[in-house]
Amino acid sequence: MIDAYGDPGTPDARSGRHYLWWLVRRQAGRTAVGALLSSVWMALLAVLPYLMSRAIDDGLAPGAVATLAGWAGALLAVGAFNAWLGIMRHRTMTRVRMDANFRTVKVVVDQAVRLGAALRRRAGAGEIVTIGVGDVVTIGSSLTAVGPGVGAVVGYAVVAGLLLSVSVQLAAVVLLGLPLIGVLVGPLLGRLQGAETEYRERQSVLTARIGDIAGGLRVLNGLGGKGLAGDAFRRDSGRLREQGYRVGAVTSWVQSLGVGLPTLFAAVVTWLAARQAVQGRISVGELVSVYGYVAVLVGPVAFMIEMGQLVSRGLVAARRVTAFLRLEPAADDGRREAPVEPAALDDPESGVRVLPGRLTVLAGARPADAAAVVDRLGRYTPSDATWGGIRLDELPLAQIRKRILVADAEADLFAGTLREILDTSQTPPGGAANRTTGHPPTDSHHPRGAGNCAPGHNTPAAAGQPVEAPSEAHLVRAVHTAVADDIVRALPAGLASPIDAQGRNLSGGQRQRVRLARALAAGPEVLFAVEPTSALDAHTEATVADRLRQARAGRTTVLAATSPLLLDRADVVHYLVDGKVTATGSHRELLDTAPGYRALVSRDAGPAAQADADADPDADMAAAADAGAAADAEEVTG
Repeated sequence: MIDAYGDPGTPDARSGRHYLWWLVRRQAGRTAVGALLSSVWMALLAVLPYLMSRAIDDGLAPGAVATLAGWAGALLAVGAFNAWLGIMRHRTMTRVRMDANFRTVKVVVDQAVRLGAALRRRAGAGEIVTIGVGDVVTIGSSLTAVGPGVGAVVGYAVVAGLLLSVSVQLAAVVLLGLPLIGVLVGPLLGRLQGAETEYRERQSVLTARIGDIAGGLRVLNGLGGKGLAGDAFRRDSGRLREQGYRVGAVTSWVQSLGVGLPTLFAAVVTWLAARQAVQGRISVGELVSVYGYVAVLVGPVAFMIEMGQLVSRGLVAARRVTAFLRLEPAADDGRREAPVEPAALDDPESGVRVLPGRLTVLAGARPADAAAVVDRLGRYTPSDATWGGIRLDELPLAQIRKRILVADAEADLFAGTLREILDTSQTPPGGAANRTTGHPPTDSHHPRGAGNCAPGHNTPAAAGQPVEAPSEAHLVRAVHTAVADDIVRALPAGLASPIDAQGRNLSGGQRQRVRLARALAAGPEVLFAVEPTSALDAHTEATVADRLRQARAGRTTVLAATSPLLLDRADVVHYLVDGKVTATGSHRELLDTAPGYRALVSRDAGPAAQADADADPDADMAAAADAGAAADAEEVTG
């Protein structure tokens, strides 16, 4: 089967049919062996009735004991050999199916990595999950057609040939029966494809909704919307169930005809053979052989109908996979080179200007506005943003990813030790995602917020190339800056302690500090961090702000946040309203000159606290910090 770490090849994504044929060609030798074993196995099943007829006609004559023993021995030998062939056929076809499963998983994962940040905008989470859970299995099962399917055709032809030696009439009935069955079953297979396609679409939508509800359940509960979301989910799941019933109804008819029609077909042939035996046109042994042929014939005909059903479903699944494989990441024109020296970043749409070497904070009345600016300046959405006066969309994406890092508040944490998660140099050759260590690729299309796309201590010389691992001291400094020392001390093996996928064995605040430490360990020239301290208490947040400012001194750092503790440490604050800069200055200046800004950062402080703040600016800061921390804690616990 396919090597778990090998190259799956370049899939043929022109259509579902082409993709299935590509899977066959990628293991041509194994599929040929499977078809050969299935064909011989099915043919020998048809030979057994012939041997039985010879034993009856030649071995039951007076004094023909030796002849009878010979034919009986031949029956035993052929039966035993065919049993072994059946085992080998099943093993081979299991390998064919598993290879198709694993190969499809690999090409889908590789495509997801290649799309990188564009993945969420190009395909829903439900679609990816449905492909991984259902479609790969369906595609693998459809490849059974290259084994038992081919064997069924060969077996059908052998039975027809053997019947031709007994009776032309019986052979004609057999040869004409299969097209008749195809006429009856064919329309049902077409209906099955249509019903299966609609079912798959509804399934992917519902799967995506499950993820959305699970991710926002606390917020929904806090807003009183849990019941509404539950009602909507029940309605959608009810529609999916009804569509599933329609798929099941068509499938049940196909399966019923797959069993019933061959049986009816066998009854007709047996009745005709019995009449010919009574009329003396065939012998008793030939009558027995005809009955055996017809009994064997039920298998090939049922196999053919089943193969039609499996291939029909496989085509539906393959179309979904090829549609995903045809998605393209953002264009990388790369007509110009990025600035050699640190340069200013400008976002004309919002008016934000990020000066090099400064700590800048974007404070938006709506958090989504600040996040949108970060997406544009990090070149994750199309825009007119510039770097050193050059449009970002004119620069090679690989250069941007190597020097500008966007650390998302919800960036993925893959399973691995804490050291592996922080060590962003651990990238396998070729830029493929390493799901063991939890580090995405360093190629030009790695997922946003990965934390290893920027230069610094361990910047790769070329995308996807292995680099020198950071020293223990470098990782310790990143952990210290992110105030994550207590996390390392609390874990049983320190940096060598295993972390679950998505940091499930960590608290929300711990996960946030680990993400920040990973971004700092990458040592980017430009660091964007979206709400890096939203889940932290006021004391820890203040410590993070102080250490971050000191550790990033002289390098460009942009935070999207409204925490007064972070704002007070900023060199420049941009106050955004409706996605536009309405005021720029230091935190203290904006408190005095921008009432909207003052209201934003002093939320829930209360009139008494505000009066104290007017007399003592430091008290203003403490009150605002406590209020902000309380609001953040309330939002997190929901």
